[in-house]
Amino acid sequence: HVQLVESGGGLVQPWGSLRLSCAASGSIHSIYAMGWYRQAPGKQRELIATISSRGSTNYADSVKGRFTVSRDNAKNTVYLQMNSLNAEDTAVYYCNAAPGLVPLPWGQGTQVTVSS
Repeated sequence: HVQLVESGGGLVQPWGSLRLSCAASGSIHSIYAMGWYRQAPGKQRELIATISSRGSTNYADSVKGRFTVSRDNAKNTVYLQMNSLNAEDTAVYYCNAAPGLVPLPWGQGTQVTVSS
């Protein structure tokens, strides 16, 4: 079955940047619209960005203008470039199919902590 592996998280200072990656074990990315999700402590998982199979993107208001989602279908990888990070961005970040599609098995996520 398809496995999703997120990476690239870490500890970053406010206003810093990180680039997250999501690699799929199979060629699912090329046919699936994908999404980046995050779950902060004590909160529900939320969708923050989506990218279609052709590269069209959408963002939650909370990250619009700061985050950029992209994909490399040849590498079965989706990326999330995060700039101007703040404490409210602290969460575990996951990728998965975009809403409306059959969800893939969730990966372990990657922790992003924004702190000085």
